[in-house]
Amino acid sequence: MMVDRILDAGQQMLITHGYDGASTNRIAAAAGISPGSLYQYFPNKDAIAAAVIDRYSDELSARVAARVSERLSQPAPDYVRESIAALLDALDVHPEFLRAVMEQTPRLGSGSKLIAFEQRIGDLTKAYLTINQKQIRPVGSHDTAAWMLVRMVEHLCVRYILDQPPIGRDEFIDELTVMALSYLRPWPTPPEDCF
Repeated sequence: MMVDRILDAGQQMLITHGYDGASTNRIAAAAGISPGSLYQYFPNKDAIAAAVIDRYSDELSARVAARVSERLSQPAPDYVRESIAALLDALDVHPEFLRAVMEQTPRLGSGSKLIAFEQRIGDLTKAYLTINQKQIRPVGSHDTAAWMLVRMVEHLCVRYILDQPPIGRDEFIDELTVMALSYLRPWPTPPEDCF
């Protein structure tokens, strides 16, 4: 399908040349079509980049949600660790493209699919918190707890892939699991003051 060829070429050009260097001429050449043919499908480079990011977000969402939703009945340590590993695996497929997505999404205003991905994972997290509420500390709102957890895990996984710190993958997953579980762990007695 022509649209897929253009999106594949657009993704490759974003990886190879970055957003600024990924011209419509380069994308058309990589797709094996003329620039005029490309414009029959997309009006400009921004539209191609936004469509590439949307496709990536859909694939990411499907990969992670499938693995996470299968484990809603697992004990918290296993569920959290597996959820982090699933996200890390999905994000680590194309680190160069992940960098392009993180750099270009705010500029393009094409965050709707990424927001939908976060919402989907947040909904699964809320479901887990509801099913397992006796295992965790009382939270004011499962919505708040899910939002905090999803953003914390997502941000640290993205930074881990892009920054490539000298931390082994298993160690990273273990440490992030401890952070997430500590957030949810019941307090022996509720603190009067956190500091």
